[in-house]
Amino acid sequence: MAKLSLPLLLFFLICVSASVAPALARRSRSRTYIEMSCRATRYPTLCVQCLSGYANGSLKSPQQLAQAALTVSLYKARYTKAYMVKIAGDLKVMKAHDYQPVQDCMDQIDNSIDQLTQSIKELRQFGQETVGDNFYWHISNVDSWVSAAQTDAMTCLDEFPGNRMGKTKAVLKGKVLNVAMTTSNALVLFHRFAA
Repeated sequence: MAKLSLPLLLFFLICVSASVAPALARRSRSRTYIEMSCRATRYPTLCVQCLSGYANGSLKSPQQLAQAALTVSLYKARYTKAYMVKIAGDLKVMKAHDYQPVQDCMDQIDNSIDQLTQSIKELRQFGQETVGDNFYWHISNVDSWVSAAQTDAMTCLDEFPGNRMGKTKAVLKGKVLNVAMTTSNALVLFHRFAA
């Protein structure tokens, strides 16, 4: 009985590995594409980390990569804003003097969210009809909005000067910095597509 099950087990393993190999090859090519593209960014490790979830073969062009990077940046900004809403609410109830800087920072992140959303919508419109001057107009729009989103995140960081801060402010500053860094990476990947 054991002799019969061993050949069946081997046959099963061969079939499974044969079906998995093409998927791994696609994933590996996509992962390599992401890693090579991220080398051009200011924060390559963060870039690969954020985009590795897209390493399933769906990223095949600079436009798709730029779209994914902008989507990640938008997600990070929305996540950070949700965290800030909670912190601002707590600070307002406590009538803490830190409420206003957090509120000002939240306004900047809100602007980043709007600009990243516009950028993603604009990038989705790129296609066959986007040629000539029209193409450069769309490129300019996305470039302006993503640059502004990055500037807003950096301005938000200015609300928390110095290194002496409590745990909550340190976490908040880290989340905002992450938004600025992912947006910086998205801008570089967009520029690679635009070029």
